[in-house]
Amino acid sequence: MKRFKKIIIIPFLVSLTLIIGVSSLVGIFFYNLVLNANYPKDIIYAEYNDKNLNYAEKWLVEKSNYTEKYIQSDDGLQLHAYVVNQNNNTDKWAIVVHGYGGSGKLMSDKAKYFYDKGYNILVPDLRGHGKSEGNYIGMGWKDRLDMINWIKFIIKENPNAKIVLHGTSMGASTVLMTSGEKLPYNVKAIVADCGYTSVFDEFSYELKTYLKLPSSYIINVTNMVTKLRAGYSLKEASSLDAVKKATIPILYIHGDKDRFVPYYMMDKLYNATNSSKQKLTIEDGEHANSDLVSPFLYWSTVENFINQYMNN
Repeated sequence: MKRFKKIIIIPFLVSLTLIIGVSSLVGIFFYNLVLNANYPKDIIYAEYNDKNLNYAEKWLVEKSNYTEKYIQSDDGLQLHAYVVNQNNNTDKWAIVVHGYGGSGKLMSDKAKYFYDKGYNILVPDLRGHGKSEGNYIGMGWKDRLDMINWIKFIIKENPNAKIVLHGTSMGASTVLMTSGEKLPYNVKAIVADCGYTSVFDEFSYELKTYLKLPSSYIINVTNMVTKLRAGYSLKEASSLDAVKKATIPILYIHGDKDRFVPYYMMDKLYNATNSSKQKLTIEDGEHANSDLVSPFLYWSTVENFINQYMNN
């Protein structure tokens, strides 16, 4: 009987060990691929990065009279931002937030728009990007707390500040996740350009659409590694849950040809939002290029939306 049990138990334990080992390797590989800030990301974002972001950096880093500012995150990281102040001591501020794998300087054109409209601008490098410290990408979830610290940084400098949050792609999900927190009255409006509903949803979509892989298994093992290494869950990193609690007005913008963050996510976010809201579809817009496809419609909608709330 004892011999029979050994014959059954030993293969079972060997198989279990192999399954755990393989799952760990799969989880570590995909964690490194998508969330390790020190691991190359070209395979993921090269297509839209090359097409839509490389045009963007010249004004901010070459022509604006920017200063570089640093704050410390709640978990001890040095976070970097570019700040450009108006000469007339205006109270208007725009925080312009970049997307996955990018950096603040790549948001130059959008930052310039707000500057030309009389705003002081703050353009952060999200953790693990640009000149900010961090070994992992926060996907908006960890970054939402960093955003609150940047908001406090502005208010300390300008207590009467009226702040607009504008984010693109992961930056959009960052400002949406921020919307679910208790924000100072200084934050007047949010503009979310092609944000995702949650990190879990976005990764599942990418795995199914592009890699044709079993998303449920890969997401779950990657999620375990993410909890251990980055301290957050892919499911809790949810813009959808955040906007249900939002009190700040939100404008959603999305291109209907977006293949990176699917267009249908905008309607899900819009329908879940309980604060004042508006949405804009850019026809033939791809990922993160709606302002290039229809610049007049894009910026006139942004301006009209924001102006409703700046004096509240």
